[in-house]
Amino acid sequence: MKTLYFDCFSGISGDMVIGALIDAGADPIILETELKKLNIDEEYQLKWNKIVKNGISSTKFDVLLTKDGRNHHHVHDHHHRSYKDIVELIESANFAEQVKSISLRIFKKIGQAEGHIHGLPLEEVHFHEVGAVDSIIDIVGAAILIHQLGIETVKSSPIPVGTGEIHIDHGIYPIPAPATLEILKEVPIEQSDIKAELTTPTGAAIVSVLAEEYCTIPSMKVKQVGHGAGTRTFEKHPNVIRVIIGEEL
Repeated sequence: MKTLYFDCFSGISGDMVIGALIDAGADPIILETELKKLNIDEEYQLKWNKIVKNGISSTKFDVLLTKDGRNHHHVHDHHHRSYKDIVELIESANFAEQVKSISLRIFKKIGQAEGHIHGLPLEEVHFHEVGAVDSIIDIVGAAILIHQLGIETVKSSPIPVGTGEIHIDHGIYPIPAPATLEILKEVPIEQSDIKAELTTPTGAAIVSVLAEEYCTIPSMKVKQVGHGAGTRTFEKHPNVIRVIIGEEL
């Protein structure tokens, strides 16, 4: 059984997941090619590079919005993509079945959380904070790479969320942000003294949909290890996620 274990000692975000999977040996060129099937490639550019984070060599993955992408999202609200728009985008993209179903499940998780918080049915959910191009890329990208790596089962450590406060569209909120907390229902979260948003809604949705179990590192023969870097840098520990891929014993 080919197992992927998310070691989330510094939380989880979409870009950290993709960085870690590329770092573990997934092919970013295949990622780029597959993502073109969404037909939104005029809105973004992808960038990935090796960096050293607190002494740990890791891969940093970034989605850069082009002028088209920015214009699309900074006009009034009705230009934001709705949940239905995103579903259509994914369904019409001709992906492998696993890629399509993982992507749709993750987006549904976020859509339901946003709907619950704002008191809206799923059909009426529009994405502001997470609907931008980068979370479409992060979510569909994670699905593409997991499919490419032939992962059969996913497990994860408990999820640290961080502490402090965060500025969202509707004002200042305590961490974890409302959507993140809603998505992490039934997921073991872990206390952390780091004053930062360690886990984003996108990262929370990826792990909560994929992980079948939250545990310490399972008994396995390790084949690949990858480190994906987050944007922030902390003094005392590397802000990376570690993925461990191997055959479970």
